[in-house]
Amino acid sequence: MKKTLAILLVLAMMVAMLAGCGGKKEEAAAESYKIALITMDRVDQHWVTLDEGAMKAAAELGVEVVNMSPNAKDDAQQIEQINNAVSAGCDAIVVAANGPDSISSALKEAIAAGVKIIYVDSPANVEAEATFSTNNKAAGKTAGETMIAELEAQGITEGAVGIVNVNAATDSTVQREAGFREAFEGKAYTLLETQYGEGDAAKSQTIAENYITQGVVGIFGCNEGSTNGAGNAVKAAAANVIVVGFDKSDAIMGLIGDGYILATMAQNPERAAMARAKGKQLTVNEWKTTPDGKKQWIDHAEVYNSKGELIEEAEYSDYGTRLAWRAEYKYNEKGLLIKELIYNERDKLSKIRTFEYDANGVCTRRMNYSADGKLNSYRQYKYTFE
Repeated sequence: MKKTLAILLVLAMMVAMLAGCGGKKEEAAAESYKIALITMDRVDQHWVTLDEGAMKAAAELGVEVVNMSPNAKDDAQQIEQINNAVSAGCDAIVVAANGPDSISSALKEAIAAGVKIIYVDSPANVEAEATFSTNNKAAGKTAGETMIAELEAQGITEGAVGIVNVNAATDSTVQREAGFREAFEGKAYTLLETQYGEGDAAKSQTIAENYITQGVVGIFGCNEGSTNGAGNAVKAAAANVIVVGFDKSDAIMGLIGDGYILATMAQNPERAAMARAKGKQLTVNEWKTTPDGKKQWIDHAEVYNSKGELIEEAEYSDYGTRLAWRAEYKYNEKGLLIKELIYNERDKLSKIRTFEYDANGVCTRRMNYSADGKLNSYRQYKYTFE
């Protein structure tokens, strides 16, 4: 239901743009619009669910949506499908880019042909009408903090941690890894070199099995396939390894239920979409409940502004009676995160982070300050494609 609502709002926004912003068929009825959906693949449950939501939303809006996603994560196939969408006379393309640059030329040609572009989950370095995505870096950090909390609860305060990512280019998973690594700063754990499984569960399982033979205490999966593979590796080895991952599927939920995966970060793009659609600030309180239903408390809270930007979030401990941490987020006119204000359990400002971007909106540097504004360190990001 949440995914259907999110994609409904995406498509509604797309139809509004086509009708009012010079789409190729601006004089035609809404039902004549043809929209291509091009995700990263047709395999991951995340994309399958999005496709199902898109078809339901299309029926409600009276537009045609065609799933033109490639069968596997492949840049060449994604480029081919973008070109096919233009040739097929699509008015718009909703796309999740495999990488920020690999499909840029094809998207530019589509835009030149009058096709509207909207990104979901992972954008390319080409300006689009809008982008709908999770704050992947913040979610990655939450994943790291979740793993650390469990390790410390087990009395494990050091050891190696493996990371299974998709590739070095996909923006969403790169940001998740960056947030995960940030959570471990100042800790005694050793984060091993990232290994890439292309989002394939079998390849990711092999990678995770190799990590297990190295004696890791934890494994982080950056997407559905990575998480599924890591969980299956722990299951096969009967290893005491903490797995935290991303995305929600029946397989992952089954592994969580069996105790082989600790937690997975479920994306919430519908929250940002709801705030944008209503044009109002949205507060979301997440409640935890004991199995017997006798005790309930707020565990996490998020606030989105009318633009759909996450502007504040807080985590609570001790059954919701104490603040664990709180963060405020600031954005520039392009919707890019430029400042984070982090508060401790006493709600005192503890650190400040600022972000710098290049002309394409790619993050190039993060500055780390103490609460009094003193620069402690900075991190530069350099991107190399091979």
